[in-house]
Amino acid sequence: QVQLVESGGGSVQAGGSLRLSCAASGYGFSDYYMGWFRQAPGNEREGVATISPRSIITRVTDSVKGRFTISRDNAKNTLYLQMNLMKPEDSALYYCAADPRPITGRRIADLKYWGQGTQVTVSS
Repeated sequence: QVQLVESGGGSVQAGGSLRLSCAASGYGFSDYYMGWFRQAPGNEREGVATISPRSIITRVTDSVKGRFTISRDNAKNTLYLQMNLMKPEDSALYYCAADPRPITGRRIADLKYWGQGTQVTVSS
């Protein structure tokens, strides 16, 4: 069992930066594939970035390439999302997720563990 708690959301102007954190408790964080997802009002939840257990493989969706970076610190049981050059369209509720299997290409609904989300608002 893994519990996930996101933090670091807030309001920022376009062009600004935020760093999201996802603190994990429970056993085996370093064995889990992790990801960041977001959901804006009226939209489906979408994948933003994923990372493998030892950080060997990272992926970000095209709309955030060059602006967002996913990372993790297994010693601290924490996942991060550094968001730079933010745009109003980045505004959403951001969630972290964990799964013992690779996340990329899988149905979002099938991922095993989710946090409660942290709100990000970018104003123009």
